[in-house]
Amino acid sequence: MFVKGPSLGLRLLACLILSLALMFSDYRYQHMDQVRSFLTVAVTPLQWAVDLPNRLWSWGAATFSDRNALLEENALLKEQALQLSSKNQRMAYLIAENLRLRELLNAKKPNKDRFLLGEVIGLDADAFTHQVLVNRGRRDGVYEGQAVVDALGLMGQVVSVSTYTSRVLLAADTAHAVPVLINRNGFRVIAIGSGLIDELTLSHVPDTADIREGDLLVTSGLAGRFPKGYPVAEVSTVRHEPGKPFATVSARPLAQLERSRYVLMLNPLDVIDNTNLPVTGSASPETREQE
Repeated sequence: MFVKGPSLGLRLLACLILSLALMFSDYRYQHMDQVRSFLTVAVTPLQWAVDLPNRLWSWGAATFSDRNALLEENALLKEQALQLSSKNQRMAYLIAENLRLRELLNAKKPNKDRFLLGEVIGLDADAFTHQVLVNRGRRDGVYEGQAVVDALGLMGQVVSVSTYTSRVLLAADTAHAVPVLINRNGFRVIAIGSGLIDELTLSHVPDTADIREGDLLVTSGLAGRFPKGYPVAEVSTVRHEPGKPFATVSARPLAQLERSRYVLMLNPLDVIDNTNLPVTGSASPETREQE
């Protein structure tokens, strides 16, 4: 009386084969790019709605803050502004002096970085990756491979872009690597994400290298993806093991990878026609300038 269908195991196997076929097809031919982009745009209102309570809480907290706390914060900010103003005056002098020296040496004038302010509106729920979602997309000039920083240092780089949002791979992710140099002596090395949000590892550091705990690591500018001179991390541990050619070196990221709400996206594209913006990092401003 009852028609017996395929067993649960066979149905599961069929679903698995179909999934693998779709994954291979997407990897090889990129057939799903338009579907993925459409779905990303479709869920953008939902992402904004999920973030709405946090926005309302922040607005309420700011509105009903204690008056004395605001006065103390205002006094502190004035003091910091004065200190920054003093440092800025000194920096202006150093920049002017540097330009004079470059003119004497007939050196090429350095490129000035541009910035696009973005806001973090979501975190990746995958426990094996470290990514955040930012409310800037292709229409704003964002492109894959674009460097992203916060107020303290390098956050990471853009790995996918839709019309209104983009996804940033954080420096702590194991898939992220950035060429850096030791600010003290110029020694170059590669900083790789360890998978831990508060730790980077330095790859293939010779055991005889002059590297110390507390050394500041900044972007070296090699490969052209990350502009030179942005703080990345501070060396936290250096271990030398007898008989091994390389030291084991760890560093602490300076950027607030888990806490920063606002970020700066470096050197955005000049948006002329939103419908014809390139998606990949190969069309980045740095590449165009090198050409």
